[in-house]
Parts: sequence; structure tokens; C-alpha cells
Amino acid sequence: MTITDVNTAFADEKARQIDAARNRERTFQARIDRGEIRLLGSDRYEVLTGWDRGEVFTVSRNAEGEIDAILANHGLDERADGTIALYASSPAWHGLGQIIPGGTTDIDTVLREGGLDFTVTTVPALYQWGGELREHADQFHTVREDTGAALGAVGRRYQPIQNRQGFEFLQELVGRFDVVWESAGVIRGGRRVFISIRLPESVTVDAEGINDIVVPYVAVMNDHSGQGQFQCVVTPWRPVCANTERFAVRDAVSRWAVRHTAGATNQIKEARRTLGLSVQYFEQFAAEETALARTDIAIDDFRKVIGDLWPLDDDASKRTRTNHAARLSALDEVFATETERVGRTAYAAERAITGYLDHVAPRRPGRSMTEEIARATAALEGSDDDMKSKAHKRLMLLTRA
Repeated sequence: MTITDVNTAFADEKARQIDAARNRERTFQARIDRGEIRLLGSDRYEVLTGWDRGEVFTVSRNAEGEIDAILANHGLDERADGTIALYASSPAWHGLGQIIPGGTTDIDTVLREGGLDFTVTTVPALYQWGGELREHADQFHTVREDTGAALGAVGRRYQPIQNRQGFEFLQELVGRFDVVWESAGVIRGGRRVFISIRLPESVTVDAEGINDIVVPYVAVMNDHSGQGQFQCVVTPWRPVCANTERFAVRDAVSRWAVRHTAGATNQIKEARRTLGLSVQYFEQFAAEETALARTDIAIDDFRKVIGDLWPLDDDASKRTRTNHAARLSALDEVFATETERVGRTAYAAERAITGYLDHVAPRRPGRSMTEEIARATAALEGSDDDMKSKAHKRLMLLTRA
């Protein structure tokens, strides 16, 4: 019979915990030192490299200040069994969801693993009046048929576009029915879903210099809340969560969208024509980005671009001047980070401006929204598209100087 000294066992276990905590700290600090992540403030960090560049996560610490857990700000739904409603062909940075290495071509598997295996219907909107329940003739609610959860309020002309139709849309778009699905997931209780595939083509930004590989994906984002369209974008990013969903709009070469009305799913030919052209133009996209990557830029030139984008009037109030200075300081910090990665170039300046707009610029979330969801919504609706296009055109002028 073996007698265990509980004090020794406790000491050994505590030592293992301390070693594990130290290793976690060393690994985390090494990632910071390598420029893979950076501190945003209040233990919030941003991923700076790889497919998941731009992702934001929070680190919780114990009473001793050691890392206790890394909390993914993924924004994805949790299923009844406690797993995250996400399918992916390779792990994302947060390590969540159902991973099938190399992906699958089976739609039913992706629907199930990604939590998209539900349909949506509309039911009449009701209201109380004079002690009786009345039906609003022109108002309806979108409802999940599996749970009965209400997703949004819509008008009479609204017709749901089901999740499976999004998969079929992508199959027809690329003209193949052996598509390997890259990712699929559910956000905000099913109000929004996304699906993506990877295209075989890839292009390189500045092959002889920074050698940034751009791999185009095609992503569908479907809204069941009545507040958005069914849209498809060609993008060099992988929309595996709410954070990267905004990249799919931010960096999209082209997008196609349709409202949820009768005949919406019959417009595939127009989408194929529009998005097919945009895939062909990826090389032009890479050519322009390469030109930016090969154009050096001084900090004064960067600030002149910022001044053109956000001009400050001579008679601006003290508060406006304070906000302007804060914006410039934030942009300088993001630019410094990007220059460490790709050099002090116009390409770094463009990355800094788009990064600031997506991750740093103040957002006022609505009553039912977190700041992260507010940022994702702003990007999805294209709130900053004009500013980003203006920045790109302004920086392209420097390549011809």
C-alpha cells in the first residue's frame, strides 16, 4: 500500500502550476517581443501578424498579476452544448469551434458544425389594444424555427434567404460543387451568419521586398434581423469571427448585395459577372499595393495625408483641437507599429489608417451592442469606405511623385 504525503503532493502540484504560469508569461512576452501582438490598454491586445491580424482579445490575471486566461473577443454564438457556433478548416487564433483539418465539401456537415442548421420564418407582429391582441397588417418578425427566438422586425415584402441558400449561392458563383468550405459561423443569436471559401489564386504584394501574400476568399454574410442585406464579397481575409468579418468588408475588392425580397436568389448571374470581374482584378490590386510598398514616406508626409483626411479649421474649438491631437497621436502609434512590420512606406501608412478606423477610432455602441459589435456593424455597413478609398487614392499620388 502506497501512502501519499498530501503536503508533498500539494507542493508538487503548486510548483507545476507556478512553472506553467511562468511558461505562459514567457511565451506571451515572446509574442510581444516578436511583434506578433501589441497592448491596446487595460489588458486588451491586438494580433498583428498572420491570417488573424487585427483580432482583439483580453487577458485576465490572478491576484499575483499572472496570466489566468486569454479571453477571445470572438463575438460568436455559444451552442446548447457549450461549444462555439463555428466551423473552420484550420484553427483560428482563439482555438474555438469545430475544426475539420483540410475542410470538407459536405454542406450538411458545415451547417451542423457551424451552428447554421436552422431555418428562418416570418410571423405577424401583434400588439395590445383595448384589452385585445391585434395583428399589425404590414409588420412581421423574423423567427428561428428551431428555437422560436425572434431575430428582428421586417416589412411585408421581406422574404428570408435561408442559410443553405448561401452555400448553394457560393457553389454556383464559382461554378463548382466540390467546394471546400473554409469557415462558417453564427453571430448574435442567428441574426447574422457567414460562410467563406478560399479561391485557388493568390497574388503577392512586393515579392522582392515585404513579400505579403494575398489569398482571395469569397465570403457570404446573411442578415436575418431585417437590418442588413444578403451580401457577398471577394476579400483577402478569412471571416472566422465578428472581428474578421469587418475585414471582409474593409479590404473587399468588390461586393455584391441584394435585399431580402422575392426573386433575390434568382440574381446569381449578375453576382457571378460582378464578382468574377473582381477576382480578375486582384492582380491590379496587388500592383497598386506593391507600388505603395515601394514608396518611402516620411512622418511629415504621413501627417500631411492625415491632415487632408481630417482637416482642422483655424477657428476650431479647444475640444476639437484636443480630439484632433488625440487622433494624430493614435495614428502615429499605429503607423509606428506598421513600419516595424513592412518599413516606413506608403503601404504602412495605408495599413495604419485602415487599422485606426477599424480598431481605434471611437465608436458609440447602441443600447444592445458592445463596442466590438458596433465596430463590426460600422465596417459591414461601409461607414468608413469613402475615407479608406480617399486615403488609398491620396497615397497612390505619392507613388507617382
